[in-house]
Amino acid sequence: MRLSLNELESKKNLLAFSAGVDSTALFFLLKENNIEFDIAIVNYNLREESKEELAYAKALATKYKKEIFIKELTLEGSNIEKKARDIRYAFFEEIIKNNNYENLITAHQLNDKLEWFLMQLSKGAGLVELLGLQEYIDKENYKIVRPLLHITKNSLEAYLKQNNIKYFIDKSNFEEKYKRNYFRHEFSNRFLDEFENGVSKSFDFLQKDLKSLNINYTPIFKEKSLTIFKNLHDENLNIKVIDKHLKKEGFLLSKAQRDEIIKQQQTVISNQVAVCINEEFIWICPYVIKTMNKKFKEFCRINKIPKLARAYIFNRKIDEKEIVKAIYS
Repeated sequence: MRLSLNELESKKNLLAFSAGVDSTALFFLLKENNIEFDIAIVNYNLREESKEELAYAKALATKYKKEIFIKELTLEGSNIEKKARDIRYAFFEEIIKNNNYENLITAHQLNDKLEWFLMQLSKGAGLVELLGLQEYIDKENYKIVRPLLHITKNSLEAYLKQNNIKYFIDKSNFEEKYKRNYFRHEFSNRFLDEFENGVSKSFDFLQKDLKSLNINYTPIFKEKSLTIFKNLHDENLNIKVIDKHLKKEGFLLSKAQRDEIIKQQQTVISNQVAVCINEEFIWICPYVIKTMNKKFKEFCRINKIPKLARAYIFNRKIDEKEIVKAIYS
């Protein structure tokens, strides 16, 4: 199997585990390749089988001497998928921060990559959004690594059966009330069954095309959650920079939100994030409301610090003079 493991060697790794096909196969593939790792699992108590899956995760951790981190909760209400994802990644990041892990390993595979591609295609997306599932994503204090992106789910299941390895099937993955499952069963899985080799090659070519765009995603200033980029003076490139940054922060922009940013230049997204594009820079920070003194506001006005970013800078006591020094030096 074609695995991308270079980033995992001699590192402190945490595997996001669920006991399903993908993460179970990845557990044993990492073990076969002598990659050290521990595991983390979240039980949402949505299915009766989740208790068995948790017990299996504990048994694997004990047998193979892995540290295991467990979060149990009862998930209810609407928009379950988003709630589950937010809770899961908040849990992972807490573990990483408290235990100094360098990598979070997830078991996304080629079916997931095509499924994401098709979902974004249906919404209206550019190359960066279409290729949102990357092998490596740099976060602030760790890296997300996806070693299975070139391998199909069928191949992983065949590996488990060939080696007589136990795994679980989440029955909710077959419920087409979830949009992701609809794309999975109606399009991506069927397409891959027939055109796996071509799809894999196309993603490789598209990845090279993406790199050839050579967009500078490096901020010129970053402190706390205030991030400032150079204005690239191209609407499409600017929105790619903004979109990529917000994805790293766990915030996915819709097409309508991207259009709003381009149209307004200075706007608040979902009452949470301020995005400001002025003549020279792109400013991104959490949106807050705070009373500011006149001296501070006058300094911001003279130095063209956007109004929507000022309250956050003032509230978090970020030195406004250091900001100006960094961006105009």
